[in-house]
Amino acid sequence: MKTKHKIITFFLIFKISLFNFTIFAYSEESFESWLALYKSDVLKKGISQKTIDLAFKNVKFLDNVIKYDRRQPEFIEDTETYVNKRANNSRREKAKKLLKKNQKLFDNVEKKFLVEKEILLALWGIETNFGKHVGKMDIISSLATLSYDKRRRDFFSLQLFTLLELIDKNLIDPDDLFGSWAGAYGNFQFLPTTIKHYAIDFDGDNKIDLKYSLRDSLASAANYIKKIGWNFNEPCFYRVKLNNKINKKYINTSARNISNRLKLKKWVKMGIVNIDGTKIDGNLKAALILPDGKPNTPVFLVFKNYEKILKWNRSLRFGISVCTLANMIKA
Repeated sequence: MKTKHKIITFFLIFKISLFNFTIFAYSEESFESWLALYKSDVLKKGISQKTIDLAFKNVKFLDNVIKYDRRQPEFIEDTETYVNKRANNSRREKAKKLLKKNQKLFDNVEKKFLVEKEILLALWGIETNFGKHVGKMDIISSLATLSYDKRRRDFFSLQLFTLLELIDKNLIDPDDLFGSWAGAYGNFQFLPTTIKHYAIDFDGDNKIDLKYSLRDSLASAANYIKKIGWNFNEPCFYRVKLNNKINKKYINTSARNISNRLKLKKWVKMGIVNIDGTKIDGNLKAALILPDGKPNTPVFLVFKNYEKILKWNRSLRFGISVCTLANMIKA
């Protein structure tokens, strides 16, 4: 998913649990019927009639959104294919050129937020190809479609409601709401709840512009990842290989529940070495992941910073791609 589930914090999960929209079965209600009830619901929850009329004036059900939701590349491409498409020499060279062109800004953001410029460049490059592909879909229609669909209704209903709040407070121009099929917006593909809690005005013009202002975009991305616990100058992952058979209980194949974080020396005792065969050094704790879930496929030891990338997008392959590209840019 290019724009996918961005950073579900514990706060967001908690808020979703409290945000009880009426549930309508996808197969039992038409989109029009659902929308009428949704409008009534959000009006009762404090959204103005003016905002409701403005936001939903051109809303429609988008069949393609459901198709995209069911065929996300994180789930259908193997790790090597997925990573090589996103972390490649062409993207690295473009990142280096943009860094040189905006060196002062990147240095300033890195110093202020203690988030490496390379990780920001990697996120920017992988999310939108450095702002070239921010999306052209009507975000309100996308979020309404996903809110009507039953697969992740609670999550996207909250996103849609938050977007209405932002419009109601004149923080977002509804006429400029074009982005990804999943309702994400701007250079770093922020979902509405991410905008609400982490986006900042860094250029001092009294508005937050995540599409046209690189200053606001970079600072907001840095603020986001820092506040969820990024550790400056710590690694994301080590690519490793297994010299011995590892008990399945230690192997993570899903981004949902990373477990069994052990000290590196314990992994060494189990026969894990760097991909080049050298001994692993260090005192950090790491978890073992096998994204493809099959023998003879890429294996990684991942650290706390990698798990922060998973909060940005809960995909093992996405996290590896971002950290790989960041390492390439830094090299």
